[in-house]
Amino acid sequence: RWMLFVDGENLTLRAQQLAAERQLTLSRGPTYDPDVYVWIPGVLPTQNIVPGARLGVQGQGIRAYYYTSLVGDEQRIVSVKEALWTLGFSPEVFKKSRQDQKAKGVDIALARDILGHAYRDNYDVAVLLAGDGDYVPLILELKRLGKVVYVAFFSASPLSPELRLAADGFFELEPFFFDQWKRHPSGVIVSGT
Repeated sequence: RWMLFVDGENLTLRAQQLAAERQLTLSRGPTYDPDVYVWIPGVLPTQNIVPGARLGVQGQGIRAYYYTSLVGDEQRIVSVKEALWTLGFSPEVFKKSRQDQKAKGVDIALARDILGHAYRDNYDVAVLLAGDGDYVPLILELKRLGKVVYVAFFSASPLSPELRLAADGFFELEPFFFDQWKRHPSGVIVSGT
């Protein structure tokens, strides 16, 4: 049994940087809203994307959470929640006052949920999509609770080496992520592709 927890702010910022470096266009659509969220076209959030995991995980996860923030009004927040929900996530969207600001609510909500589900024994394996070293104490606490934690992220800096080493396993997201974007450049998935 596994659950996915995505630090969407971290993922979106890094994906945008890497796409620009690779001269790859991330097109606004169902899987991308600039500076707010990005996801992998053609992939359900509860689909197992961690090949060769030491502890085998089910093909489908129990639930997938996506945490992000944006500058905007309540209607914009609801619109983003709806878009993430449509992708298959349980969304947590926070309001921030400036675009260049990181919302503290994202990290706190992710930590609250991943720990809460661990204490309630709702999963055996947590898959964390994040690169921030601030999550190291969280991973260590989850491991003390007997949970297995996999981290999936882009390995190029600024991935925290401490985060990667604290996890039970690390999945390099970059080739898979960008291969999927090349296959579905509009971010739109047509049935059967």
